[in-house]
Amino acid sequence: MDIPRPSLVRGKRFRVMGIVVSSLFALALITVGLARWKPAVPAVIRAAVWVDTVKRGPMLREVRGAGVLVPEEIQWVTATSPGRIERIPLLPGVAVTADTVLLELSNPELEQAAFDAESLLQTAEAQLEKLKVQLESDHLTLESSIATIKSEWTQARLEAEADAELARDRLVSALAARRSRSKADDLATRLELEQKRVSMQAQSARALLAAQQAELAKCRKHHQLKQRQVEALKVRARFLGVLQRLGDPGPLQVGQQVAAGTKLAQIADPARLKAEIKVAETQARDIQIGQGAIVDTYHGVVSGRVSRVDPVVLNGTVTVDIALHGALPKGARPDLSIEGIVTLERLDDVLQVGRPVNTAEYGRASLFRVLRDRRQAVRTPVRLGRSSVHTIEVLDGLDPGDEVILSDMAAWAAHERIRLN
Repeated sequence: MDIPRPSLVRGKRFRVMGIVVSSLFALALITVGLARWKPAVPAVIRAAVWVDTVKRGPMLREVRGAGVLVPEEIQWVTATSPGRIERIPLLPGVAVTADTVLLELSNPELEQAAFDAESLLQTAEAQLEKLKVQLESDHLTLESSIATIKSEWTQARLEAEADAELARDRLVSALAARRSRSKADDLATRLELEQKRVSMQAQSARALLAAQQAELAKCRKHHQLKQRQVEALKVRARFLGVLQRLGDPGPLQVGQQVAAGTKLAQIADPARLKAEIKVAETQARDIQIGQGAIVDTYHGVVSGRVSRVDPVVLNGTVTVDIALHGALPKGARPDLSIEGIVTLERLDDVLQVGRPVNTAEYGRASLFRVLRDRRQAVRTPVRLGRSSVHTIEVLDGLDPGDEVILSDMAAWAAHERIRLN
């Protein structure tokens, strides 16, 4: 027969409760301890990051831009008359002279107009010759009339003188003498009038000839214009150089109709090239005309100087022209991709370091500075100044001899310290 023992039951309960409380207390201690632990320092392979040393000394400020070689002078050949393209004898890339035919156009209306102008010119020339003959005939008629009147006047004058002498001797009547004198005077008056008519006819002839000659000159110029327009249907280069392209913006094709003034061909001198580079607007503010530059054509390097800075910003860049000095490298040709570096200034005593990724002039950056044990790097705020292509000025936050990581460390943005392996 079992006898209940309450003391044993209570003891067993106390032991269970003690175990539970101890377990809860131990769990609480573990939780607090884990909460106070710091996260593990991430490891970075040293060879996988770019490390540079801060130093003090001279610094050459430069800006870089990509671009192309372009001709210094570009000549466009335009259509002087509308027409249809019949033939394209040349393709871009060939050397041309002033008389080289680039295109052959056709224009029936223009050719008909040139034929009509030639007919008008021939008519005007014939009319001028006819007028000259007519005026010469009229002049000869007047001269003949004058000669006849002059002969009659001479005879009448002699008769009047003879009758006057006979009248003094009373051999003829005074009335007959006066009649002879009147006849001679009348012929003298007619002779004077005819001579005036000759003078007026000469002036009139000159005026008529001038008018007809002006009409002939007008017809001749019109004909020459139409002839030049017809000749211009054979489009010539008119310049010495290399044919760069046919058409603008797209290429020309046989059968295509072009209007007067259309750009047909681009010609340039390949021996006279300049570099045209695009520089970010944030870096272009210190570029001035006359600054030295180096242009890398990937086939060689040639020096030059800034000749123009475009005042307009386009797509965040500024166009800078560089005039090249010396012989161009082999393979240099228009539209060749190049890289240009413009030298802004030389700073004599500057605290500097390699340019970190994603940094700008006069900005602030948070860089990992390598500690002296070279096993860890700690995040350090840095204030930056003027920049160059590969280097940037350090205004505050670093000292000469410090080593900093310049690589993109965005993956460790949440960490203040890293370990270098």
